[in-house]
Amino acid sequence: MGDHSDGTPTTSDAVAKAGHGEVEKFQDPGLPPHRLRLADTDPRAAKRAERQVAILFAISIVGTLVFFFAYFGIRLDSTIGTLRLQNLFLGLGTAFAMLGIGVAIVHWAKTLMPDHEVSEERHVVRTEDDRQVAVKIVDDIIEETGIKRRPLIRNTLIGALALTPFPAIVLFRDLGPLPGNSLRHTMWDKGVRLVRDPTGTPIKATDVTNGSAFHVIPDGLNELTEGKLNEKAKSVVLLMRLNPDELHPSQGREDWAYNGIVAYSKICTHVGCPVALYEQQTHHLLCPCHQSTFDLTQECKVIFGPANRPLPQLPITVDNEGYLVAQSDFHEPVGPSFWERG
Repeated sequence: MGDHSDGTPTTSDAVAKAGHGEVEKFQDPGLPPHRLRLADTDPRAAKRAERQVAILFAISIVGTLVFFFAYFGIRLDSTIGTLRLQNLFLGLGTAFAMLGIGVAIVHWAKTLMPDHEVSEERHVVRTEDDRQVAVKIVDDIIEETGIKRRPLIRNTLIGALALTPFPAIVLFRDLGPLPGNSLRHTMWDKGVRLVRDPTGTPIKATDVTNGSAFHVIPDGLNELTEGKLNEKAKSVVLLMRLNPDELHPSQGREDWAYNGIVAYSKICTHVGCPVALYEQQTHHLLCPCHQSTFDLTQECKVIFGPANRPLPQLPITVDNEGYLVAQSDFHEPVGPSFWERG
């Protein structure tokens, strides 16, 4: 096998194993000779590249800190300007956090990691000796990165990688509040009338025709003070009427519907988006955010999409005036399945 002037093998001497172990050479494709980088010959250039990589990792760290400052330090008020300012710094912080790590790793590989050409035969790793060779290859890779002898790069890399995941964790955590048991109970209770939103008009069973769908809230919800409007998000339901023969209630739920009229929570059990689309012909409810689909005829069982549990059903009946009322609150928590929920 021939070598370049620096001792590395040339492509003209690359080998392929033939049927009985013979070595076959192929023609030199005419590649230019390998050129050493400046950092390979000049220690000052190598040190300069090391500092540049460390600075890029430091930029990533600063970007993460900017994100946290924007998220926790900029208090939102009623003005749109504050919201725009927070979004600006959240975006810049995330961008610099990710960009700093990415550019640093690329620059590290291009300027400091070994840059030689090697042609090797491929062997099947089966024996203990082969496994030891594989371990040595991994050790050689770690050694070639120079991470052991370049503590500045190592320490800034650790700092950048340690901080980078936290913005993502904060953003995912902000998909909704810590519910604990706050989503287990709503304003629905025995005898509470179902009223239209936003008019507050009570609904009679005779008002609900086959194929119709109503956006419904508990009676009295619109009179709540502004500080309790989060109750509306928990309590809103969809009211629909099907042919009673099309419903397939499970044991214990036979009387949760009234003459084919059913009520289900409007909050998707995936991440809490409002379920807004009702397909009259198929009796499917669709969440527009991530296309979770629920089948009304099967107690809103999930038939498509990322949601992992059915929409909670509100047991309903009619009062002595013929108006639709709740039999009780939901029998399970509404909304998404947060990890805090047992």
